Amino acid sequence: MIDVQSQLDDRNVNIDKVGVKNVRYPITVMDRENQLQHTVASINMYVNLPRQFKGTHMSRFIEILNEFHGHLDIREFSRVVEAMKERLHAQSAHLEIEFPYFIKKQSPVTRTAGLMEYHCRVMGSLDQAGKHDLVVEVNVPITTVCPCSREISRHGAHNQRGLAHLAVRFKRFIWIEDLVRMVERAASCEVYSLLKRPDEKFVTEKGYDNPKFVEDVVRDIAVQLKTDPNVLWFRADVENYESIHNHSAYAYIERRKAV
Repeated sequence: MIDVQSQLDDRNVNIDKVGVKNVRYPITVMDRENQLQHTVASINMYVNLPRQFKGTHMSRFIEILNEFHGHLDIREFSRVVEAMKERLHAQSAHLEIEFPYFIKKQSPVTRTAGLMEYHCRVMGSLDQAGKHDLVVEVNVPITTVCPCSREISRHGAHNQRGLAHLAVRFKRFIWIEDLVRMVERAASCEVYSLLKRPDEKFVTEKGYDNPKFVEDVVRDIAVQLKTDPNVLWFRADVENYESIHNHSAYAYIERRKAV
């Protein structure tokens, strides 16, 4: 049969990324407490396409994915992108996996257990020179209390939920749980899936006693990462969904650490 994708193209334009997007697929994630956690991911797979080829072979991406079924986790990223680059005769390959990750978390006073969901993403690539790159990102819900509001108000202070994104490059394997904990330590207070009245009293008072601007949160995350010798690069940003304003407050820090 005629292979249309392999036919020549005369427009002389290279394509940086071409492939499949939003493939829903079961994966395995390293879980510090239970060793493994099974979840469902949304997967993007791309390769570059040299200017002389009309198209890439989309079915080969799914074939490669199926070959790694049952043991597709962060440890296999390098093998997957190598297979993509080889099978699709490409110079570079990219793999992005987004998935929900669940951590069992006890409330602070009554110790009532519940599952907290954290949206995570792992991005791996292999370039033309054979260099691998891997980035792990976690999205962590937090709560903050406004320092200005607390300072100027006679009664209470306004608070808000926020969402912090933390992405890192690292030398050795790093646990999702550790990244989540770094973010939660930087907030006014953590968010829980289940709270009883004594717990609600605790988190309300803890937040009030620990007011934070978005600027404070990203700086406190950065301070922790700057002293971690395992982290080579990080990007942290926080968006507060303001409770008394019709806009969000936002702060962003990105740093590459000296090797």
